[in-house]
Amino acid sequence: MTPAFVAPEIPWAYLAPVAVVLIAGVLGVLVEAFAPQRLRRPVQLSLALASTAGAVIAVAALWSDVAASGGTVVLNGSMIIDGPALVLQGTVAGLGLIALLVIADRTDSGEDAFAPSASAVPGSDYEELARRKGLAQTEVYPLTLFAIGGMMIFPAAGDLLTLFVALEVLSLPLYLLSGMARRRRLLSQEASMKYFLLGAFASAFFLFGTALLYGFAGSLRLSEIGAAIGTVVGLDPLLIGGVVLVLVGLLFKVGAVPFHSWTPDVYQGAPTPITGFMAACTKIAAFGAILRFVYVVLPPLEWDVIPLLSAVAVLTMVVGTVVAIVQTDVKRMLAYSSIAHAGFILVGVVALTQAGISAVLFYLLAYGLATIGAFAIVSLVREVNAGPGGVVVAEATHLSQWSGLGQRHPLLAGSFALFLLSFAGIPLTAGFIGKFAVFSAAVEGGLTWLVVVGVVVSAASVFFYVRLIVLMFFTDPVGTPGESTTVVRSEGFTTVAIALGVLATVALGVLPSPLLDLLADAAKFIP
Repeated sequence: MTPAFVAPEIPWAYLAPVAVVLIAGVLGVLVEAFAPQRLRRPVQLSLALASTAGAVIAVAALWSDVAASGGTVVLNGSMIIDGPALVLQGTVAGLGLIALLVIADRTDSGEDAFAPSASAVPGSDYEELARRKGLAQTEVYPLTLFAIGGMMIFPAAGDLLTLFVALEVLSLPLYLLSGMARRRRLLSQEASMKYFLLGAFASAFFLFGTALLYGFAGSLRLSEIGAAIGTVVGLDPLLIGGVVLVLVGLLFKVGAVPFHSWTPDVYQGAPTPITGFMAACTKIAAFGAILRFVYVVLPPLEWDVIPLLSAVAVLTMVVGTVVAIVQTDVKRMLAYSSIAHAGFILVGVVALTQAGISAVLFYLLAYGLATIGAFAIVSLVREVNAGPGGVVVAEATHLSQWSGLGQRHPLLAGSFALFLLSFAGIPLTAGFIGKFAVFSAAVEGGLTWLVVVGVVVSAASVFFYVRLIVLMFFTDPVGTPGESTTVVRSEGFTTVAIALGVLATVALGVLPSPLLDLLADAAKFIP
């Protein structure tokens, strides 16, 4: 007799934050297919903002239940909704909402940051025709929503297969978005191709590592792999190979050395709003996955893996800081700064303490707020060719073009200076609290030598941040004949995003205790 089919019980409430975003992304695709051209942008923007705000609300609604129960296993272990996962989902959704404001903004001439026709050959007659007709790439909104959805699944994945699917869901839209810049089209398409090819290699490493770990443990569940590791005596080739290859795939996404080569080129070539979005949110999602993998799977291998990750952290901090010092392009400087910050965050990861989890969660939020705000400001500072009409062209990203900006636009330059000081870890900013938290956790975990290296590198990194502040406020404008720098007027969405970043950076730097206490209570993974 055939056994009766038993329908699985799915706690949809725990999936609501992710479901809201992904459903909105699907609806956005339908809007692209069927809505009239004139209605697409307002509908897509409303849908994107409403869905990310709804995801934040859904996370808040789940908070008390997860805090009381410690979390729950969903979809037979494919996803785990615990304190760290919920915090990271809320952070990604909240920062995604702010990033969408920058993505949606247009200048007073009606232009956004994206090419009128992304598939057109750069410089072709078709591209010029699309520009004159005022075409807009509104598919950036569903692509961004799909990326956010993948980022929200990534830190909550309970098995390696779900982790891989989430990795591809968040990565594929970013490959496309990176090649859609309105200006410097060839540079943007080159960035997209580099990101895609190197990302494909990293995904292959991750998938090969997944196969090796399945061969070792007979399961893809993170908790079962961790339990199998605890029974091993000596070194198992499948285990060591699998762990290393999975870590390579994850460390690629955060831009850790030596897997960082894509970062400066992609950050420079991608549309600036997309650069800010992926620099902040991708790092949050990837570090969330690294935290879960390290804290759930690798504790039995502590003496083998922690020295390896510590070495990666040192290399990442040093290389990111040293190379950032010699950069002359603002976006490339911020890219190498991002690499250095990945090293600082790894210091908190290798602490292997509960304080390390909460410190990393706080650091990711502080870094994400400053990053989106900084790149939002970069998107407003433009080159102007003197002559009839004073044509505004691409972003003014060379450091010399920022000379005297504080004299002409003190509020904007002051906001940028605040974000740079937060990156540098200056007191009374969120960045200082983040660095202090991860260094304290590492000392608690017995890694004082790593903290010493981090403090020295952090002190050295102050140079290239302060250099830009000095250029803006204490250097007279220097420009080549016929060219100048201006700050473009926009619809105001970018201004709102910058203001939110400034307020949050100051608030978390002055009054961090409530959030730190909240994160300390939530910093517990369930297997």
